[in-house]
Amino acid sequence: MDANVLGTDMAHVLGSVLSEATGTVYMINPTQNLAKALVTDCSDTLISNTNVRLLSNEQLLKDVMDDFIVASNAAELVDSDVLTLRTGDISEPNSLVVTTNSTVTIVQVNNRVAGMVADDTEFVADVRGLYEQTFESAASYPLRTPAISSVRSTLASEIGDETRSDFDSMLTTLQTARGDGKGLNEVTISLLVAAKNNVLLYDISKWGEDVGIASKATFSRTKTELEESGLIDTEKVPIDVGRPRLRLKLGHNRLVSASSDQLAGVAKNLLA
Repeated sequence: MDANVLGTDMAHVLGSVLSEATGTVYMINPTQNLAKALVTDCSDTLISNTNVRLLSNEQLLKDVMDDFIVASNAAELVDSDVLTLRTGDISEPNSLVVTTNSTVTIVQVNNRVAGMVADDTEFVADVRGLYEQTFESAASYPLRTPAISSVRSTLASEIGDETRSDFDSMLTTLQTARGDGKGLNEVTISLLVAAKNNVLLYDISKWGEDVGIASKATFSRTKTELEESGLIDTEKVPIDVGRPRLRLKLGHNRLVSASSDQLAGVAKNLLA
């Protein structure tokens, strides 16, 4: 890459850098926006052309990976061996993308993003050598979120294609899936689509624990919170042995009448 890139979109600037890269690329000290753009908007570029070794401070990775949408896409790339995440103390004040031929400093100011390129051969070799060594001594980041393909495939096979389709529709309409008191997280989304399709709480919570989304206890606790908020309801289903199981149902008329791509927005409004 031999020219600076200027735009209004982080994904566009990063995509321009990665589209001309081959082999291993180092991403050093990314901002949250840069890390998110890498895993949610540039995954096709990574899979077809190159792989990225991302080095960040641990707290930033924790913050950005708290979003299920980001973390599940990152896990997909990690599982495909095109992304490696490590953490350590970084003295570099800027966000860098270091390819085999250039060092690109990524700067975002207000609504504008720039990728400023340095392509002097000796300089690039020195920067790359420094961060190759730094990366090798850094600690691996323990990403515990399952890959999005595993979530989708197991949801379809164990719960049903319609539930998987509704899950995808809800994720598509969300900017984030953090569930930080202001939105929906992966457990809330799973329970809502399960309720839309009259799935048993036992089945959706077992699936969620098996795939690695959350424990059965977390699903049960979240179910109670949604029930108390009036978003879902339950009915008892007798079984041959043991206590009756609970079938999940949508508990609010606005949710019942909402289409799949409206479900997230209606639920967020009801929880506000």
